[in-house]
Amino acid sequence: MSDTTWDALAATPLPEVRRRAAAMDELAGVEPVTVPGAHRLAWNDGGGQSAVWYFAEDGRVLLLTFDHESDLNLYAEEDFALQESFYEGVPESLVALVRDRPENYESLNLTDSATGRTIHYAGGVFWYDGTRWQVSDGLAEYCRREDADLFGESGFDYCLRGYRFGQDFTPENA
Repeated sequence: MSDTTWDALAATPLPEVRRRAAAMDELAGVEPVTVPGAHRLAWNDGGGQSAVWYFAEDGRVLLLTFDHESDLNLYAEEDFALQESFYEGVPESLVALVRDRPENYESLNLTDSATGRTIHYAGGVFWYDGTRWQVSDGLAEYCRREDADLFGESGFDYCLRGYRFGQDFTPENA
């Protein structure tokens, strides 16, 4: 498991994280979206990988990563309970930003056949509590149980590469 990108993200002040997210959103041609309680910025590579940031009004952040080629791509599984488990440990007010919301190119929905409720697919679920970044408890537990490389298989390393955390982020090298 590589935590170079994780450590670099953790060391980056939140205003700089948001600036980079906005720049990558613009470079990817993704329209920023305001959802109740947060501002959504996203990046996708056009090939099935994405990073989606929800910057909440209270200073917290929800970050979802998705790599369609990883073992944590649950799209074909259609296992709502398993996908929901990836969000365990994240405050409900942040999960509400992606529960029962319209899907979009970066975030497809998985529907619970019993209730009709939906949640966005994500291989990686990370959040900022206003002080520090955290991996969701459910994702961390799943990766421990399945002996999966959390940062590699969640798409975290790949999907955040362009943000250049820990490096200069200027027009010349973005």
